[in-house]
Amino acid sequence: MQRFSLALVLLLGACAPGLAPRGTEPATPMLSDDVLTTRDGLHLPLRRWEADGAPKAVIVALHGMSDYSNAFAMPGPIWARQGITTIAYDQRGFGQSPNRGKWAGADAMRDDLNDAVAAARARYPGVPVYALGESMGGAVVLTALASAAPPAVNGAILVAPAVWSRADMPLTYRAALFFTAHFLPDMVLPNSAASKVVTIIPSDNLPMLRAMSRDPLVQKETRTGSLYGLVNLMDEARNANPASPPPILLLTGEHDQVIPKKPTDAVIAALGAKVEVKRYPNGYHMLLRDLEGESVDNDVSQWILRARN
Repeated sequence: MQRFSLALVLLLGACAPGLAPRGTEPATPMLSDDVLTTRDGLHLPLRRWEADGAPKAVIVALHGMSDYSNAFAMPGPIWARQGITTIAYDQRGFGQSPNRGKWAGADAMRDDLNDAVAAARARYPGVPVYALGESMGGAVVLTALASAAPPAVNGAILVAPAVWSRADMPLTYRAALFFTAHFLPDMVLPNSAASKVVTIIPSDNLPMLRAMSRDPLVQKETRTGSLYGLVNLMDEARNANPASPPPILLLTGEHDQVIPKKPTDAVIAALGAKVEVKRYPNGYHMLLRDLEGESVDNDVSQWILRARN
């Protein structure tokens, strides 16, 4: 029996989902007009919305799962009019970045955040820099703040952060994820498959959702290995508690059907006085792009402009 158990462990380890390869050319992190160059030499496409006049602050924005930097096309111009520059890049495996559809790993994603912040500070010397993460991006930001090498930011904004850990999931979900990720890591699941099991409404902004459904850079399917990596990241985020973080703003919608309320509230309770929380009674998961998104966008900019003074 012991031999069988050992063999099973070795088999599962051999089948563990692999990660997308890192770059092979060390480089100095740098921002050009449309590319973030990372420390390992990858070029991640980016979009920017420059502040009207000299910027009062810079936001480095991280999108959610299956999305890409265009996620901030609605709030970016609003923040620009208020004197805040927004820089958003396609995270590894998403949008037009290298290894599209392949999970890069949380460590690589956190390194990219650090690189983007360092490059933003070099490009905008003396200007406060804030990290903002939506959903998966929020999990990257939160775990980065709790890491041994946190990004050098003046503050962080977590928008509906992905904190739905394994401990919060039904056993059937955990078992299915484990076995498909380890034995069929490259199996592709259409994102619409979940809707056949349960109806999930990510936003009340239906025209925006329709536009996303037609956008070829929004991923319409996901590898099981990537789902496994995302849940690993959410496990980390669920238990992340930075020791000495910068100011943190966490935004959550009462109608969020993607990240359950229980783990979100648990994270808020664990952070305690380290976090300022804003709840939106009519808000869904995609708060910045909901029908009331402009008021959420304004809350973000007002918080940043208060924090910098």
